[in-house]
Amino acid sequence: MNGNTNGEVRHMRRVLTSMGCALAAVLATAGSAAPPARTPLAGTATVRTHEGLVRGAVHDGYRTFEGVPYAAPPVGGLRWAPPRPATPWTGVREATRPASACPQTPGEVPGGSTDEDCLHLNITVPGSADRARSRPVIVWLHGGGFTTGAGSSYDAHRMAVRGDVVVVTVDYRLGALGFLAHAGLPGSGTFGLADQQAALRWVRSEIGAFGGDAHDVTLAGESAGGYSVCAQLASPTAVGLFDRAIIQSGPCTGRPDRPFAPSSVPLSTARATGAGLASKVGCGSVRDVVSCLRRVDVSRLLAAQDTDQQPAHATPLLPTDPAEAIAAGHFHRVPVLIGDNHDEGNGWAAGIVQAGYPVTPDTWPDVVAAFFAPPEQAKAIVREYPVHRTDGGPVFGAAIGDADFACPTARTDELLAAHVPVWRYEFADEHAPPLTSGTPPFPLGAPHASELPYLFDLGGRPRDLTAAQHRLADTMIDYWTHFARTADPNGPSPDPNGMPSPHWPRQTVLSLAPDHVIPTRTARHRHHCAFWDSIG
Repeated sequence: MNGNTNGEVRHMRRVLTSMGCALAAVLATAGSAAPPARTPLAGTATVRTHEGLVRGAVHDGYRTFEGVPYAAPPVGGLRWAPPRPATPWTGVREATRPASACPQTPGEVPGGSTDEDCLHLNITVPGSADRARSRPVIVWLHGGGFTTGAGSSYDAHRMAVRGDVVVVTVDYRLGALGFLAHAGLPGSGTFGLADQQAALRWVRSEIGAFGGDAHDVTLAGESAGGYSVCAQLASPTAVGLFDRAIIQSGPCTGRPDRPFAPSSVPLSTARATGAGLASKVGCGSVRDVVSCLRRVDVSRLLAAQDTDQQPAHATPLLPTDPAEAIAAGHFHRVPVLIGDNHDEGNGWAAGIVQAGYPVTPDTWPDVVAAFFAPPEQAKAIVREYPVHRTDGGPVFGAAIGDADFACPTARTDELLAAHVPVWRYEFADEHAPPLTSGTPPFPLGAPHASELPYLFDLGGRPRDLTAAQHRLADTMIDYWTHFARTADPNGPSPDPNGMPSPHWPRQTVLSLAPDHVIPTRTARHRHHCAFWDSIG
């Protein structure tokens, strides 16, 4: 590759790593029509919150309350301000369909969004109201590289009904609107994380009216959502807001120099990025930069923002990089369920190959230099992950998966387990249904985000699972919801006709595959974690 091509590869890295979670392509599904709306089957249900009455939809076996505000719209003077309480309303607020997603470019959200009035959440409740008992609550933070995604993409009725839990999915500010940093802005670099905390405070205050147990809240997420859980574990302002944590493919020890997984950046770096954005939109040299930025049209901000977005540390909400906080044992003492997928990196590798950057023995050294490491480390990576004539794509995927997910997850597990109970899994269905249309250049196995259809109906569409995969989905939901209920994934199946899930011992890695749920002492042998540790 010549210098120009190498520069193009670096640009491609920024574009592809910004996806963070593959759902931007998953739910767009190659320009397909919007997902079918769920039709209420038995009318509506009304619940009183402190802000006012909300009317949700009654379905067959569950109820949904969608688009419920948990904070005031962050518009005008509240753009780039910490979230404020939602304004009470009179009458009954309709909550039978999702509200607007937070501003983002087209992808997971067809047509994108420019609506800043987006701080809403969606609640799925099994069965009918039962005031005699309260159910555990799972609060779900979506992925999408901190630039895309929506809580409404995750239809949680299977998890709610089978697990007998209340599930809350959250929208939080994304992109520059969620993570801009500037010296004149209190809360710089962490507005999206502050939104998540506001949603958790709302849950503590209001979820009892929906049948949820406000004292039994599990914070869960995948990819950027999983890393958000790590950030909240390390945030002093999140103390007391949740009781357990589930981290899917978002290990706490991510690093900016291994950019396929999310991480945080120093506030100084975030401010430099913010200054660049201000210059791009014509606010860089004015006297009051913040006031100027607040007048810029949302679509212009989206066009000017970096494709990469990360929360900032050295801030009041996140005083320390979560990786450093976890390593030092400075995090909230709650039980954790954590894991990654067997072939995390294959989706990115396939996308890069299909974008015109083949991985061959000749090109592999330049690809490594562009995507992984400075020159002094590139040669060692090429030796550790040799590419032969026909296996370039999968080798590239294995290197991404090990460096950015498997080994950081193993390290996070080790650090957390020194202080709290931890259960670790590896999702390993090599025939997981594809999340995107088209034919990849090589079999993807179980890539990033491929576990999500086993827990949710993405975009309201049930995935086409085999009978064995349906059993695995039930098993996973059982583990996740048992953990939410008791801080231990083991327990009797809530399905009276089903068999209890296989026992999941602590200090093992549970391999999750159809008809093959097996605890092992270590993760895949090809996790070259000692190698990645050795090169720093």
